[in-house]
Amino acid sequence: MKLRIPEYIKEIAPYVPGKPIEALAREYGITDTVKLASNENPMGPSPKALAALQHVMADLHRYPDEPPYVLTRRLAEKFQVADNQVVLGNGSDELLEMLGRCLLQPGDEVIIPHPSFLMYTIVARSAGAVPVMVPLKHMTLDLDAMAASVTPRTRLIFVCNPNNPTGTVVSGPALAAFLAKVPEQVAVVVDEAYFEFVRDDTCRSGMTYLADDPRVVTLRTFSKAYGLAGLRVGYGVMAAPLADMLHRVRMPFNVNAPAQAAAVAALDDHEFLARTIANTHQGLDFLYAQLNRRGLQAFPSQGNFFLIDLGRPADQVYEAMLRHGVIVRPMNGYGYPNTIRLTVGLPEENQRFLIALDAVLAGESAS
Repeated sequence: MKLRIPEYIKEIAPYVPGKPIEALAREYGITDTVKLASNENPMGPSPKALAALQHVMADLHRYPDEPPYVLTRRLAEKFQVADNQVVLGNGSDELLEMLGRCLLQPGDEVIIPHPSFLMYTIVARSAGAVPVMVPLKHMTLDLDAMAASVTPRTRLIFVCNPNNPTGTVVSGPALAAFLAKVPEQVAVVVDEAYFEFVRDDTCRSGMTYLADDPRVVTLRTFSKAYGLAGLRVGYGVMAAPLADMLHRVRMPFNVNAPAQAAAVAALDDHEFLARTIANTHQGLDFLYAQLNRRGLQAFPSQGNFFLIDLGRPADQVYEAMLRHGVIVRPMNGYGYPNTIRLTVGLPEENQRFLIALDAVLAGESAS
């Protein structure tokens, strides 16, 4: 191909999502699949969101509200910020991309904890920036090492809280101390995709610091706790001048009409959110206990997922689990070759996972 593609684009490793249910049906002929790989909400979408979708279907020939006035206003009210401090995206991934376009130039540096969400590296490399990977410490973001990695070329720092894939959090005091060390020309993006699930009361949202520190950008999503992953709605809360810059590069109509309607309705479904969080916490505690009985190490998490050290190659267990109709996520791509990440499912899905895991591990022992 004679097209001129920048080398920094060629070097990007594509993001690999969790295996879709449809792919398992095609490849293995399994139709009763349990997917516990992508940190989705096993309870489905909010009933109020589904009802709201029905009301907008007849108007799909019209462009959506631009910018999304009602959803923006509701989020601003919820978090007690101004409307012009909220930016909506096609998932929080699009907000990451917008931030990269606004803040990064070739040769800039981006500090990224490792392992963490793989899209951070893609955002940096897409702008020709240099990812500076800072290893975790005891599976938690090493904020001291991240602060020490700042150079005059640093423009952006990603703080995933809770961190994906480890599920660990940094405390409010630790985050405040970290922000105090970061130069004023460096933006700090606090990615809170799983914040609704946090049980650690020392954890604080990045929004806590925005009034005093305009460098802090907080990202959230409707894909996880609100069960709207298929509609792709994310949002960022940030200083108004930076929000204005993001709106300049944001594609028009980037949040479609059904997504806007469903997200507004989901914000009102407090009962659904409470049931989702309760299911997650009960499932985590149940699975921790069950895996401990089996002699497997389960790492405590503040998200709706957690890591399990299998003591053997995770890819082999992953492939064997597929034949039992259970999809998990192997973590070799994150640097944990013997570990899988498991999303908490419904009680019957969690039980199905354990049955499949027992069969797979017993089969390996027998062989």
